[in-house]
Amino acid sequence: MKVNVQEGTIVRKQRYAALLLAFCISTAALGPASGVFAEEKGKAKSSTPAAVDLAPGARSAILMDAGTGTVIYEKNSHDKLPPASITKIMTMLLTVEALDDGRLKLDDKVRTSEYAASMGGSQIFLEPGEEMTVDEMLKGIAMASGNDASVAMAEKLAGSESAFVDMMNKRAEELGLKDTHFANCNGLPATNHYSSAHDIAVMSRELLKHERIIKYTGSYQDYLRKDSSKPFWLVNTNKLVRFYTGADGLKTGYTSEAKFCLSATAARDGLRAVAVVLGEPNTKTRNSEVSGMFDYLFSQYKLHTIHKAGDTIATLNIEKGEKKTLPITAKDAYSVLLKKGVTQEGIRHELVLPESIKAPVAEGQTVGKLVVYQGTSVIKEYELKADEAVPKAGWWKLFKRTAGSLFNAD
Repeated sequence: MKVNVQEGTIVRKQRYAALLLAFCISTAALGPASGVFAEEKGKAKSSTPAAVDLAPGARSAILMDAGTGTVIYEKNSHDKLPPASITKIMTMLLTVEALDDGRLKLDDKVRTSEYAASMGGSQIFLEPGEEMTVDEMLKGIAMASGNDASVAMAEKLAGSESAFVDMMNKRAEELGLKDTHFANCNGLPATNHYSSAHDIAVMSRELLKHERIIKYTGSYQDYLRKDSSKPFWLVNTNKLVRFYTGADGLKTGYTSEAKFCLSATAARDGLRAVAVVLGEPNTKTRNSEVSGMFDYLFSQYKLHTIHKAGDTIATLNIEKGEKKTLPITAKDAYSVLLKKGVTQEGIRHELVLPESIKAPVAEGQTVGKLVVYQGTSVIKEYELKADEAVPKAGWWKLFKRTAGSLFNAD
């Protein structure tokens, strides 16, 4: 058999060139290493190389730093999937918002309708006409994933479940959730009821702004009807709150369609993580992969704080207002996420504020922004808002102020 040596050499060279090209492409896909990972101009971006799969068993997943909203890892995070009982995160959010707004009190009584008592699946076995406090209903929702308690709470807040679902979808729209639509308040299978790992993480982050919720989601066991003839022992469906150090929420979910789902949170050393997995094959894999996601964030990242919550950042001059100046304070901690081992050198921030603003100024009105840079690149922007309203001054006050400035002039 005659072998064409030259042709064989050419083939080998072509193969070598192809392998070299593939290596270069794969290396470029990983991107350059970066010491700072944060939302750029409000848009979250993933900072984990695509080759790292922290949740191989999940159909969809995301790992987020709750403080900054930085996405550390994501996998099919915008896929629209059935969320099962993770739906109750929005139900709990609307409940705690009503508590914080004063529309509800923890000791308010919630009556159970026949419809609420008829819910199947996970429940706290409410009887038609039975009353529990808001506090007890929250325990039943957060710990036991009570479908009956969720509907009872929805009816208390909105008059009917359908009206409450409208509130849920409106709130989802306000939060900018593009992959979410609710058809009920508890996550039982329903047409046109879906969400995504990304949207659930955003909901979870919003819920965590209400610190009272951790009392419920972080408890491993408790009782309902404790002093009655039929006490009901609650055991949290989220076993991580007992077995993972720092875990204190948030919500599990399961249906045959959705498989095993979890939105979990844990806090260590000033960092709070949110991890969401959807479509896991079993609880063991679900809990193991979420634990691994937490381990990854806590071992690899740290927070660099620009301003602590409550810090006075600047003073804004008000033209023709009841007050001449308005202090601008940090609503929350303004921070960026850094990879451990990377110093904060090159991290700087600038205030973007007008010299003055004309009254009236509304409470919560955006008046400027704090821009955080790494070198010349913008890595984070925080909106600065007025802490209080400043009405326009009356003509007499303005006249006296003008007259006073004339007499005090040099």
